[in-house]
Amino acid sequence: MAIQHATDATFKNMMQTAGVTVVNFWASWCGPCKIFAPILEDFERETSGSVNVIKVNVDENPVTSSQFQIMSIPTTLIFKDGKLVYQESGILPKQILKELTA
Repeated sequence: MAIQHATDATFKNMMQTAGVTVVNFWASWCGPCKIFAPILEDFERETSGSVNVIKVNVDENPVTSSQFQIMSIPTTLIFKDGKLVYQESGILPKQILKELTA
């Protein structure tokens, strides 16, 4: 499964999945977001679809961004069975993503 892109209109339905979901809040003008993007893509490829990865553009989706009080980007949220279990701003190494989603 490829990385999915959520909007304010689709986010809630996309989160209705069981298992682990990684949500990345980002923006096209954000330098650290550009650095984190290939790390996230590699992580998604290596999980072979066992982890759902969703990206949310903060500029285009202000409702979802404010719902989770996103104040800096990139911010990564990890959900297990629809419940938020981890949140951190900044670039996360791929190994940390693997550990947090295991």
